[in-house]
Amino acid sequence: MQLTDDIQFIKGVGPKRAELLNNELNIFTAKDLLYHFPFRYIDRTKFYKIAEIKSDFPNVQIKGITSNFQTKGSGRKTYLTADFSDETGTIELIWFKGVKWIKENLTSGKEYIVFGKPARYGRKINIAHPEIDAPETFNKRYSSSLQAVYPSTEKLTKKNVTSRVFRKIIAGILENLTIKLPETLPTYIVQKYHLLSFHEAIHNIHFPENAEKLKRALYRLKFEELFYIQLNILKIKFGRRLKYKGFVFSKVGNYFNKFYKEKLPFELTNAQKRVIKEIRKDFASGKQANRLLQGDVGSGKTLVALMLMLIAVDNGYQASLMAPTEILANQHFKTINNFLKTLGLKIALLTGSTKQSERKQLHADLQSGEINILIGTHALIEDTVIFKNLGLTVIDEQHRFGVAQRAKMWKKNIQPPHIIVMTATPIPRTLAMTVYGDLEISVIDELPPGRKPVKTIHSFDGKRLQVFKFMKEQIKAGRQIYIVYPLIYESENFDYKDLEDGLESISRAFPPPKYAVSVLHGKMKPEEKEKSMKLFVKGITNIMVATTVIEVGVDIPNASVMIIESAERFGLSQLHQLRGRVGRGADQSYCVLMTSYKLSKEAKIRIQTMVETNDGFQIAEADMKLRGPGDTEGTRQSGIPFELKLSDLSKDYKILETARHTADLVLREDAELKQDKNQILVKQLKTLMMRNKKWGAIS
Repeated sequence: MQLTDDIQFIKGVGPKRAELLNNELNIFTAKDLLYHFPFRYIDRTKFYKIAEIKSDFPNVQIKGITSNFQTKGSGRKTYLTADFSDETGTIELIWFKGVKWIKENLTSGKEYIVFGKPARYGRKINIAHPEIDAPETFNKRYSSSLQAVYPSTEKLTKKNVTSRVFRKIIAGILENLTIKLPETLPTYIVQKYHLLSFHEAIHNIHFPENAEKLKRALYRLKFEELFYIQLNILKIKFGRRLKYKGFVFSKVGNYFNKFYKEKLPFELTNAQKRVIKEIRKDFASGKQANRLLQGDVGSGKTLVALMLMLIAVDNGYQASLMAPTEILANQHFKTINNFLKTLGLKIALLTGSTKQSERKQLHADLQSGEINILIGTHALIEDTVIFKNLGLTVIDEQHRFGVAQRAKMWKKNIQPPHIIVMTATPIPRTLAMTVYGDLEISVIDELPPGRKPVKTIHSFDGKRLQVFKFMKEQIKAGRQIYIVYPLIYESENFDYKDLEDGLESISRAFPPPKYAVSVLHGKMKPEEKEKSMKLFVKGITNIMVATTVIEVGVDIPNASVMIIESAERFGLSQLHQLRGRVGRGADQSYCVLMTSYKLSKEAKIRIQTMVETNDGFQIAEADMKLRGPGDTEGTRQSGIPFELKLSDLSKDYKILETARHTADLVLREDAELKQDKNQILVKQLKTLMMRNKKWGAIS
């Protein structure tokens, strides 16, 4: 048998099962089946006595005698039952399918070993469709105490393609292979880390000899999976360094120094200073800077970006900042304009709302070099936007842009500008190493001085009057309040609070003229949103009733309370982003998470995590553990560009670190993988590229 053999010709499969496996699990060849890894293992050494069994037990294994086979029901609803007894009692076995086979192959009065999930029907405990073996076949089949359980689908289960079927087919493949499974890693790596051979690892992942061998097989295969991902990512990074030169920003000039000495609103944090130093090294190296700047909400990323743009301008280049929404682009423009208004620099704003007459002049000023810093939205990547000499581009909330959109900024100069991509969504280290592994990473992990951590409180819906009382106290003290709802209108499908109903009760509890309420949601016209926002910014209204449109782009230091209705509806990352809207001033700020009494286990963990920590990175790690890496905020939009079959980025950090270190060493010695000993790596990378076309599109 060859690894490339079509599965329909493999014993135990056939054309019908092959079609099912093709459609349901994307399995076409013998190799695909070997790469269909188990997701857990059952210990088949443990036996229960019938008297011990309860209906809420997971799968149980019993040794006993079958008797009293009876066919019940009629027509299509015919089913078969049998009594199964040991010295402590009797339970019922039941089959709704395969009745004919059971009748022909099982003998009344004979000893069998039964394995299955117990359930209660009336006063009786039964096991439906148990696995049954005679003791002699059991000992042969389960020479290993650990039995593999395979991922499946509803369709496959209905067609009786169970874990038992997978085990049988895979055992047949391994027995009938004409050659030993070829090695997929270079000998020097296998020897360095004392890894199992690929052949031995595959055997033990499906049919473990013992727990220790299973552990080693898992390590070997996880290491390989993560190593090739890292090798691919780092190869892109090394290739980029060889291919692209960077503009040299050799000096820190007048604009930077004047801003730093005269205009800086407060002392930079040590984290901000460290990040500026890291990126200045990039600027001076002659290599193109390609860096991810991470910083929690309110950590001062925009200020760092501004100072980096001033370095570009000091060296005779233009800079740009691209944001995903007009609200955010407008805020950046106002903030930066405010900071730089007396420095004599020209800063321009370009969004979808910029009038055609203004665009014409803007394009001309940009091309002549009169504009030093251009801030905008997706409008920046349009072909008509031509810079005289773009040296640095900053992309904010970069996960909101596609790979192709980001790449267009590279082409805004003959030589690519330095690229800084920013995110306020803290990314777990393992995820950053994979999704953004081809970028250098800088982290601002410190809040500006004077910022008090936001106090987070969990309150149930029944305590709403107490929350209203607290709100009134805060308003009396001159503070402003956000109330965020998950929905605008009532929904038949979700039992969550909605803005429309909430606004009514808020208006009753906080009547004018003593109180004033603003409203903000996605269905409002832009001019209505702008008017509502202005009233709140100016302090004319003291309560802002909104949906998550206020998640980014709003910075109001006087707003010190964030109330999130139906907080169980939101993911951890979004809750953290919303909480970041308060705590921007010197006053103590609060975030109140309102929920119903009925909370799922996951919702309880999310709420508890928010109450216990303000650390965005801890929250991101917890988020990844709850939702999985492919669904974590910040990667969900673009998707992880590879499939992990065995590794778990929330648990396998040490293996990932070793894999990345190894890939880095390989490429430092042989960046283009030309050495003979590395040809196996070239071959494997090509195979993986063919299997997954998105592999090259990391960032």
